[in-house]
Amino acid sequence: MENGGIEEADDALPVPTPLNGRRYRPVGSSDRAVIQMTSMEPGSSSAASIEAVVTPQPPRNLKPDANLTIDPSMREGSPDDHATSGGSQGDSKLELFGFDSLVNILGLKSMTGEQIQAPSSPRDGEDVAITIGRPKETGPKFGTMMGVFVPCLQNILGIIYYIRFTWIVGMAGVWQSLVLVSFCGACTFLTGISLSAIATNGAMKGGGPYYLIGRALGPEVGVSIGLCFFLGNAVAGSMYVLGAVETFLDAVPSAGLFQKSVTVVNNTLVNGTETAGTSTISTPSLHDLQVYGVIVTILLCFIVFGGVKIINKVAPAFLIPVLFSLLCIYLGVFIAPRHNAPKGITGLSITTFKDNWGSDYQRTNNAGVPDPSGSIYWDFNALVGLFFPAVTGIMAGSNRSASLKDTQRSIPIGTLSATLTTTAMYLFSVLLFGALATREELLTDRLLTATVAWPAPAVIYIGIILSTLGAALQSLTGAPRLLAAIANDDILPVLNYFKVSEGSEPHAATLFTAFICVCCVVIGNLDLITPTITMFFLLCYAGVNLSCFLLDLLDAPSWRPRWKFHHWSLSLVGALLCVVIMFLISWSFTVVSLALASLIYYYVSIKGKAGDWGDGFKSAYFQLALRSLRSLGANQVHPKNWYPIPLIFCRPWGKLPENVPCHPKLADFANCMKKKGRGMSIFVSIMDGDYHELAEDAKTACRQLDAYIDYKRCEGVAEIIVAPTMSDGFRSIVQTMGLGNLKPNIVVMRYPEIWRRENLTQIPSTFVSIINDCIIANKAVVIVKGLDEWPNEYQRQYGTIDLYWIVRDGGLMLLLSQLLLTKESFESCKIQVFCISEEDTDAEELKADVKKFLYDLRMQAEVIVVTMKSWESHMESSSTGAQQDDSHEAYTSAQQRIRTYLDEMKETAQRERQPLMENGRQVVVNEQKVDKFLYTMLKLNSTILRYSRMAAVVLVSLPPPPLNHPSYFYMEYMDLLVENVPRMLIVRGYTRDVVTFFT
Repeated sequence: MENGGIEEADDALPVPTPLNGRRYRPVGSSDRAVIQMTSMEPGSSSAASIEAVVTPQPPRNLKPDANLTIDPSMREGSPDDHATSGGSQGDSKLELFGFDSLVNILGLKSMTGEQIQAPSSPRDGEDVAITIGRPKETGPKFGTMMGVFVPCLQNILGIIYYIRFTWIVGMAGVWQSLVLVSFCGACTFLTGISLSAIATNGAMKGGGPYYLIGRALGPEVGVSIGLCFFLGNAVAGSMYVLGAVETFLDAVPSAGLFQKSVTVVNNTLVNGTETAGTSTISTPSLHDLQVYGVIVTILLCFIVFGGVKIINKVAPAFLIPVLFSLLCIYLGVFIAPRHNAPKGITGLSITTFKDNWGSDYQRTNNAGVPDPSGSIYWDFNALVGLFFPAVTGIMAGSNRSASLKDTQRSIPIGTLSATLTTTAMYLFSVLLFGALATREELLTDRLLTATVAWPAPAVIYIGIILSTLGAALQSLTGAPRLLAAIANDDILPVLNYFKVSEGSEPHAATLFTAFICVCCVVIGNLDLITPTITMFFLLCYAGVNLSCFLLDLLDAPSWRPRWKFHHWSLSLVGALLCVVIMFLISWSFTVVSLALASLIYYYVSIKGKAGDWGDGFKSAYFQLALRSLRSLGANQVHPKNWYPIPLIFCRPWGKLPENVPCHPKLADFANCMKKKGRGMSIFVSIMDGDYHELAEDAKTACRQLDAYIDYKRCEGVAEIIVAPTMSDGFRSIVQTMGLGNLKPNIVVMRYPEIWRRENLTQIPSTFVSIINDCIIANKAVVIVKGLDEWPNEYQRQYGTIDLYWIVRDGGLMLLLSQLLLTKESFESCKIQVFCISEEDTDAEELKADVKKFLYDLRMQAEVIVVTMKSWESHMESSSTGAQQDDSHEAYTSAQQRIRTYLDEMKETAQRERQPLMENGRQVVVNEQKVDKFLYTMLKLNSTILRYSRMAAVVLVSLPPPPLNHPSYFYMEYMDLLVENVPRMLIVRGYTRDVVTFFT
């Protein structure tokens, strides 16, 4: 098929003839829909335009379920073709919008985070294909009841309620049990409110709470809490398996493979008098729990390997026994005691209720049976850790967000309804069980719920086993998918083994989850496993609350949750409750769990790949930066708070390899200008050309420069400017870069040592223009000569750092020398300050003043006063025939080059009959001043070579370019200054101080 056509059967789709003018009328239900796309490239042909008319009935010879593929080729046409297609172009419905018109097709997908190709205008030779057909079939969508409420209810109601809740009431008493249930229920309810707010703030992907926390608090926090939540789910699977096995062995004692353990207990009957006695209670053997637990775990893993479809088919069957068993328990409670009931079951009695009102904490053995010589002592804090898994499971709805019809409505209503329902049921059960049986019966009958159930205990046994196995199956199904979701985000390379493609089963993650579950089953003690689960779930709940707290407090423009019944204070209280519960359970295990999460966080921050998920911390940093910027204001910063913000001019002179965005030593020097690495650098490069043509190239160069900055471990940002010339680009930078007091205050660039051999006119004029712009904008200037030899952090320097302090610069030169001493490269050096004075100056007085000045600034340096002969004295000695020094030859050579250049300028001016001009600018030449400037630079260079030939680095004041002097002359002055000095910093400071005497 030719490009621009439509794949079809024998007959083509009808194409209407376009009208000459645009006419608008109401659209009727029987009208045909028109889709028209045109290329936005200039001069594109109308042949690239596609107009597909879709009628209500399928066209002839087209199967109803066939896909219709539109595959146009965007090719530029000839002017003739363009002219003949004017009518068609004029009728285009979407031509004005260009590629933005694709928002109807791609916009919503990109907003949900799906990985799709960004829409753009097609280039030459590219084809655009749009497939029209039936939407891809997806699984059934669930509403609030079956999608959220029932799964949460099924996960919350578990083994703890059946085989530990009556024991908890007997141990803690009625009133403390009510406090316990209310305390834990408030924690999960507040977490549910936070979860509802985050879940209704946008579309959700796989990963459940990991996805929510990671996108709110960043990948480091998300992965650390997500892995802990994965461990909690994996360990919870072992808890459910042990609960099912323990119930089975209690129901069928003959199934035990090992000898049953016999425990002697201390009976305490509270009926007005206290009586002591002994009895024997048989409990399942630890080895039986281990053997049967491992076997059940392996069988469940085989079911999980069958895939999520099999699990979804059998999952509803586990809910019916739970609901039926609850009904049987409540019926049995109200009709108790029956004729065959134990003596401890009194039925609903106010006397029994009063006897059980208070607590009776005591020691038990590992099986939870009271024993005065037992190794475990129970108190309220320990019961919190035991009971809290009975209120977990509120994340079940968010984990199934992809299967919900309306996540924005179902998750809040279903999650909070399930939380309130189960909490109310627990509170009601505390009252019932407290009035149902004596404390002895509550503590010794591990399956009191089965004993009182109507019509027979077997119903409860079957319900417990099926419900716990279903919960274990859900844990073994959800935990691997959580681990696979973390691995698929490609944050931690070590988790690459658990990656899965879309639609595949996480077999590797399932095996790893099964291994953890088997290890916990081997422990065989349910009461030791549940606190472990509690810690991991509490970490996750605290993460959800902190996520909502941060997002609510920051209130970014993107924070618009549909669930309005939330506030940052509720999230803060929920997070604090989670932390309090953790410390109530066990402060030592809390510290261990927090340390584990911190280690994972630290590992992710170092080894993990950077991911920008728009998390709340980024928003917090942004708002903090804005607030700090506003608080700084536009006034000058006090010298005590002054920080260097260098503007690094990356590629001003010469050429670097294409893959090298900046001189390798510039970042090393930028780090030398910061104390302990604190501060920000701005790396800037200017591209000559037209912005419209080089915009994409500038973005690519900016990414390369960013990568270079990260590689050099320099705190800074990259900026690429496109301008007609380098001077124009720098002038724009120096005026607009930065905000408020966070503008760059020092311009750093390399000295143009190549100017003489590369370009005699362009480099001097650009160099002088940059310096003049910095002076006008009140920016300090640091020019680095000998950048190629600048030491890195591993090259230690010895000798001195020599400062030739000539003019007042606000103390910038002194500050730079002190910053150099903080680096390992220069920490072995000493500072020498050379004060340049004329012959008639009192050298001793000047030296004393400078020493006092340095002492007040807390700077240690040796002060040396150097007298320099003035220009007038030099002229007098020359006229009397005094002996001249050896550097007079360089002086005369520079004079000769300047005279030659000046003669050429004069010839050009005479020929063109205009004043002396340089680069379109009128210049004035005073030959006597030229000789004076040359002499000053020459004498200063001679002084530097005499005293600082072995210095590690020399700092000297930068002379400003003389007004209306040719740029070429200034470069000659500077060449005389830096000649034969291997490493030099030429510094021009502010008109204001950057150091201060005062504390």
